[in-house]
Amino acid sequence: YSYYGRFGNMKFFIVFALCIAAASAYTVGSPVLASTDGINGRITNGERAAAGQFPYQVGLSLKKSIFSSSWCGGSLISSEWVLTAAHCTDGISEITVYLGATVRTSPEVKHTVSKDKVIIHSDWNSKKIVNDISLIRIPATSFTSKISAVKLPSIASTYSSYSGDRVVASGWGLTSDSASSVSSNLMYATLEIVANTVCSRIYGTSSVKASNICVSTPNGISTCSGDSGGPLVLESSKIQVGLTSYGAADGCELGYPAAFTRITSYLDWIKEHSGVEH
Repeated sequence: YSYYGRFGNMKFFIVFALCIAAASAYTVGSPVLASTDGINGRITNGERAAAGQFPYQVGLSLKKSIFSSSWCGGSLISSEWVLTAAHCTDGISEITVYLGATVRTSPEVKHTVSKDKVIIHSDWNSKKIVNDISLIRIPATSFTSKISAVKLPSIASTYSSYSGDRVVASGWGLTSDSASSVSSNLMYATLEIVANTVCSRIYGTSSVKASNICVSTPNGISTCSGDSGGPLVLESSKIQVGLTSYGAADGCELGYPAAFTRITSYLDWIKEHSGVEH
Protein backbone atom coordinates (compact mmCIF):
# COMPACT_ATOMS: atom_id res chain seq x y z
CA TYR A 1 0.00 0.00 0.00
CA SER A 2 1.09 3.56 -0.28
CA TYR A 3 0.16 7.02 0.78
CA TYR A 4 -1.27 9.43 -1.64
CA GLY A 5 1.79 11.40 -2.44
CA ARG A 6 2.90 13.75 -5.09
CA PHE A 7 4.22 12.02 -8.21
CA GLY A 8 5.34 8.60 -9.15
CA ASN A 9 5.19 5.74 -11.60
CA MET A 10 3.41 3.28 -9.35
CA LYS A 11 -0.33 2.91 -9.68
CA PHE A 12 -1.85 3.24 -6.24
CA PHE A 13 -5.20 2.34 -4.97
CA ILE A 14 -4.85 5.32 -2.76
CA VAL A 15 -8.43 5.75 -1.94
CA PHE A 16 -8.41 9.28 -0.81
CA ALA A 17 -5.05 10.79 -1.36
CA LEU A 18 -5.36 14.27 -2.64
CA CYS A 19 -1.90 14.56 -4.03
CA ILE A 20 -2.05 14.35 -7.77
CA ALA A 21 0.82 14.75 -10.14
CA ALA A 22 0.43 17.64 -12.51
CA ALA A 23 0.44 16.76 -16.17
CA SER A 24 4.02 17.89 -16.65
CA ALA A 25 5.42 16.50 -13.43
CA TYR A 26 6.67 13.19 -12.19
CA THR A 27 4.97 11.23 -9.48
CA VAL A 28 6.80 11.45 -6.22
CA GLY A 29 7.77 8.84 -3.66
CA SER A 30 4.95 7.29 -1.72
CA PRO A 31 4.67 6.32 1.90
CA VAL A 32 4.29 2.68 1.07
CA LEU A 33 5.82 0.44 3.64
CA ALA A 34 7.30 -1.70 0.93
CA SER A 35 8.23 1.03 -1.52
CA THR A 36 8.63 4.76 -1.93
CA ASP A 37 8.54 4.95 -5.69
CA GLY A 38 5.51 7.16 -5.98
CA ILE A 39 2.15 8.31 -4.80
CA ASN A 40 -1.13 9.04 -6.47
CA GLY A 41 -4.60 10.05 -5.40
CA ARG A 42 -7.80 10.86 -7.25
CA ILE A 43 -11.54 10.71 -6.80
CA THR A 44 -12.93 7.94 -8.96
CA ASN A 45 -16.58 7.60 -9.94
CA GLY A 46 -17.45 10.75 -8.02
CA GLU A 47 -19.58 13.77 -8.85
CA ARG A 48 -18.67 17.19 -10.20
CA ALA A 49 -18.69 19.98 -7.62
CA ALA A 50 -20.60 23.22 -8.13
CA ALA A 51 -18.93 26.61 -7.70
CA GLY A 52 -18.76 27.46 -4.01
CA GLN A 53 -19.86 23.98 -2.89
CA PHE A 54 -16.53 23.37 -1.12
CA PRO A 55 -15.25 26.86 -0.20
CA TYR A 56 -12.64 25.36 2.12
CA GLN A 57 -11.06 23.22 -0.61
CA VAL A 58 -7.48 24.20 -1.41
CA GLY A 59 -5.33 23.17 -4.36
CA LEU A 60 -1.57 22.92 -3.87
CA SER A 61 1.01 23.05 -6.65
CA LEU A 62 4.18 21.76 -5.01
CA LYS A 63 7.63 22.54 -6.36
CA LYS A 64 10.46 20.25 -5.34
CA SER A 65 13.00 21.41 -7.92
CA ILE A 66 13.04 23.23 -11.25
CA PHE A 67 12.38 19.85 -12.87
CA SER A 68 9.81 18.42 -10.49
CA SER A 69 6.39 19.59 -9.34
CA SER A 70 3.23 17.90 -8.14
CA TRP A 71 -0.34 18.45 -6.98
CA CYS A 72 -2.07 17.91 -3.65
CA GLY A 73 -5.20 19.03 -1.90
CA GLY A 74 -5.67 20.77 1.40
CA SER A 75 -8.24 22.63 3.47
CA LEU A 76 -8.46 26.23 4.62
CA ILE A 77 -8.84 26.19 8.43
CA SER A 78 -8.52 29.96 8.98
CA SER A 79 -7.77 33.07 6.95
CA GLU A 80 -4.03 32.31 7.26
CA TRP A 81 -3.65 28.54 7.60
CA VAL A 82 -4.00 25.55 5.29
CA LEU A 83 -4.06 21.96 6.56
CA THR A 84 -2.66 19.15 4.40
CA ALA A 85 -0.66 15.91 4.52
CA ALA A 86 2.99 15.76 5.56
CA HIS A 87 3.80 13.58 2.57
CA CYS A 88 2.66 16.43 0.31
CA THR A 89 4.94 19.09 1.79
CA ASP A 90 7.94 16.95 2.74
CA GLY A 91 10.97 18.02 0.67
CA ILE A 92 9.33 20.85 -1.27
CA SER A 93 10.93 24.23 -1.95
CA GLU A 94 7.86 26.27 -2.85
CA ILE A 95 4.07 25.94 -2.85
CA THR A 96 1.44 27.76 -4.87
CA VAL A 97 -1.86 27.76 -2.99
CA TYR A 98 -5.11 27.92 -4.99
CA LEU A 99 -8.21 29.19 -3.16
CA GLY A 100 -11.82 29.35 -4.32
CA ALA A 101 -11.26 27.19 -7.40
CA THR A 102 -13.72 24.79 -8.97
CA VAL A 103 -11.84 24.63 -12.25
CA ARG A 104 -8.37 23.65 -11.06
CA THR A 105 -6.42 26.38 -12.84
CA SER A 106 -8.90 29.22 -12.21
CA PRO A 107 -8.74 30.15 -8.51
CA GLU A 108 -10.30 33.24 -6.99
CA VAL A 109 -7.05 33.85 -5.08
CA LYS A 110 -3.54 32.44 -5.50
CA HIS A 111 -0.57 32.69 -3.11
CA THR A 112 2.98 31.39 -3.56
CA VAL A 113 4.89 30.68 -0.36
CA SER A 114 8.31 29.23 0.42
CA LYS A 115 9.11 26.14 2.45
CA ASP A 116 9.72 28.20 5.59
CA LYS A 117 5.95 28.73 5.77
CA VAL A 118 5.42 24.98 6.14
CA ILE A 119 5.17 23.17 9.48
CA ILE A 120 5.46 19.38 9.23
CA HIS A 121 4.65 17.26 12.26
CA SER A 122 7.95 16.59 14.01
CA ASP A 123 7.12 12.89 14.33
CA TRP A 124 6.12 12.38 10.69
CA ASN A 125 7.40 8.99 9.56
CA SER A 126 7.16 8.29 5.82
CA LYS A 127 8.00 4.60 6.18
CA LYS A 128 5.33 3.84 8.76
CA ILE A 129 2.97 6.54 7.44
CA VAL A 130 2.48 7.99 10.91
CA ASN A 131 1.61 11.62 11.78
CA ASP A 132 0.87 12.46 8.15
CA ILE A 133 -0.12 16.07 8.75
CA SER A 134 1.29 19.53 8.05
CA LEU A 135 0.34 23.20 8.07
CA ILE A 136 1.01 25.97 5.55
CA ARG A 137 0.86 29.64 6.51
CA ILE A 138 -0.46 31.95 3.80
CA PRO A 139 -1.08 35.72 3.61
CA ALA A 140 -4.34 36.71 5.31
CA THR A 141 -7.20 35.97 2.92
CA SER A 142 -10.66 37.56 2.90
CA PHE A 143 -13.58 35.14 2.98
CA THR A 144 -16.15 35.17 0.18
CA SER A 145 -18.95 32.91 -1.04
CA LYS A 146 -16.24 30.76 -2.65
CA ILE A 147 -13.54 31.01 0.03
CA SER A 148 -14.13 30.19 3.69
CA ALA A 149 -12.65 28.04 6.44
CA VAL A 150 -13.83 24.56 7.25
CA LYS A 151 -14.91 23.74 10.79
CA LEU A 152 -12.66 21.49 12.85
CA PRO A 153 -13.95 19.14 15.57
CA SER A 154 -14.24 20.37 19.14
CA ILE A 155 -12.00 19.00 21.87
CA ALA A 156 -15.11 17.33 23.31
CA SER A 157 -15.34 15.09 20.23
CA THR A 158 -11.77 13.80 20.57
CA TYR A 159 -12.90 10.28 21.44
CA SER A 160 -15.59 9.93 18.78
CA SER A 161 -14.89 7.09 16.34
CA TYR A 162 -17.36 8.41 13.72
CA SER A 163 -17.88 4.80 12.62
CA GLY A 164 -20.99 4.57 10.44
CA ASP A 165 -21.04 8.31 9.69
CA ARG A 166 -21.32 9.49 6.09
CA VAL A 167 -18.48 11.70 4.88
CA VAL A 168 -17.54 13.66 1.77
CA ALA A 169 -14.09 13.78 0.17
CA SER A 170 -13.18 16.26 -2.55
CA GLY A 171 -10.29 16.94 -4.91
CA TRP A 172 -8.93 17.27 -8.43
CA GLY A 173 -7.42 13.79 -8.67
CA LEU A 174 -7.74 11.39 -11.57
CA THR A 175 -11.30 10.24 -12.18
CA SER A 176 -10.54 6.62 -13.10
CA ASP A 177 -7.69 4.12 -13.02
CA SER A 178 -7.34 4.54 -16.78
CA ALA A 179 -7.23 8.36 -16.74
CA SER A 180 -3.95 9.87 -17.92
CA SER A 181 -4.23 13.33 -16.35
CA VAL A 182 -5.75 15.02 -13.35
CA SER A 183 -9.26 16.39 -13.38
CA SER A 184 -9.80 19.98 -14.48
CA ASN A 185 -12.92 20.13 -12.35
CA LEU A 186 -13.27 19.69 -8.60
CA MET A 187 -14.88 16.32 -7.85
CA TYR A 188 -16.36 14.81 -4.71
CA ALA A 189 -17.47 11.45 -3.37
CA THR A 190 -19.79 10.52 -0.50
CA LEU A 191 -18.60 7.53 1.54
CA GLU A 192 -18.94 5.90 4.95
CA ILE A 193 -16.51 5.66 7.85
CA VAL A 194 -15.85 2.11 9.02
CA ALA A 195 -13.99 0.66 12.00
CA ASN A 196 -10.20 0.87 11.82
CA THR A 197 -10.07 -2.92 11.98
CA VAL A 198 -11.35 -2.96 8.38
CA CYS A 199 -8.21 -1.11 7.29
CA SER A 200 -6.00 -3.16 9.61
CA ARG A 201 -7.00 -6.36 7.79
CA ILE A 202 -5.67 -4.85 4.55
CA TYR A 203 -2.71 -2.74 5.66
CA GLY A 204 -1.72 -4.32 8.99
CA THR A 205 -1.84 -3.01 12.53
CA SER A 206 1.61 -1.43 12.26
CA SER A 207 0.30 1.22 9.87
CA VAL A 208 -3.31 1.64 10.96
CA LYS A 209 -3.23 3.58 14.21
CA ALA A 210 -5.82 5.24 16.43
CA SER A 211 -4.74 8.45 14.67
CA ASN A 212 -6.24 7.16 11.40
CA ILE A 213 -9.80 7.07 10.10
CA CYS A 214 -10.86 4.27 7.76
CA VAL A 215 -13.39 4.75 4.94
CA SER A 216 -15.09 2.16 2.74
CA THR A 217 -15.03 2.63 -1.04
CA PRO A 218 -17.86 0.58 -2.56
CA ASN A 219 -18.57 0.35 -6.29
CA GLY A 220 -15.25 1.93 -7.21
CA ILE A 221 -16.16 5.24 -5.57
CA SER A 222 -13.04 6.52 -3.86
CA THR A 223 -10.22 9.01 -3.87
CA CYS A 224 -7.05 8.29 -5.77
CA SER A 225 -4.15 9.98 -7.56
CA GLY A 226 -4.06 13.69 -6.92
CA ASP A 227 -6.24 13.85 -3.81
CA SER A 228 -3.62 13.60 -1.06
CA GLY A 229 -3.94 16.02 1.83
CA GLY A 230 -7.49 16.91 0.92
CA PRO A 231 -10.39 17.16 3.35
CA LEU A 232 -12.78 14.50 4.57
CA VAL A 233 -15.84 16.17 6.13
CA LEU A 234 -18.96 14.88 7.84
CA GLU A 235 -21.88 15.08 5.42
CA SER A 236 -24.25 16.30 8.13
CA SER A 237 -22.23 19.03 9.86
CA LYS A 238 -19.46 19.78 7.31
CA ILE A 239 -16.88 19.35 10.09
CA GLN A 240 -13.51 18.08 8.84
CA VAL A 241 -12.64 14.79 10.52
CA GLY A 242 -9.90 13.50 8.20
CA LEU A 243 -7.36 14.30 5.52
CA THR A 244 -6.40 11.97 2.69
CA SER A 245 -3.34 9.88 3.57
CA TYR A 246 -2.92 6.43 1.98
CA GLY A 247 -4.54 3.38 0.43
CA ALA A 248 -3.85 0.16 -1.43
CA ALA A 249 -1.40 0.03 -4.33
CA ASP A 250 -3.52 -2.12 -6.63
CA GLY A 251 -5.79 0.59 -8.03
CA CYS A 252 -8.42 3.15 -7.07
CA GLU A 253 -11.55 1.35 -8.20
CA LEU A 254 -11.16 -2.07 -6.59
CA GLY A 255 -13.06 -1.43 -3.37
CA TYR A 256 -10.26 -1.48 -0.80
CA PRO A 257 -10.72 0.82 2.21
CA ALA A 258 -8.82 4.09 2.40
CA ALA A 259 -6.96 5.50 5.40
CA PHE A 260 -7.05 9.14 6.46
CA THR A 261 -5.29 11.14 9.12
CA ARG A 262 -7.75 11.55 12.02
CA ILE A 263 -8.10 15.26 12.81
CA THR A 264 -9.24 14.77 16.41
CA SER A 265 -5.86 13.18 17.19
CA TYR A 266 -4.11 16.42 16.22
CA LEU A 267 -6.32 19.21 17.59
CA ASP A 268 -3.73 20.16 20.21
CA TRP A 269 -0.96 20.12 17.60
CA ILE A 270 -2.99 22.30 15.24
CA LYS A 271 -3.77 24.77 18.04
CA GLU A 272 -0.14 24.88 19.21
CA HIS A 273 1.27 25.73 15.79
CA SER A 274 -1.51 27.81 14.23
CA GLY A 275 -3.66 29.01 17.11
CA VAL A 276 -6.72 27.56 15.36
CA GLU A 277 -9.28 25.78 17.52
CA HIS A 278 -13.02 25.14 17.46
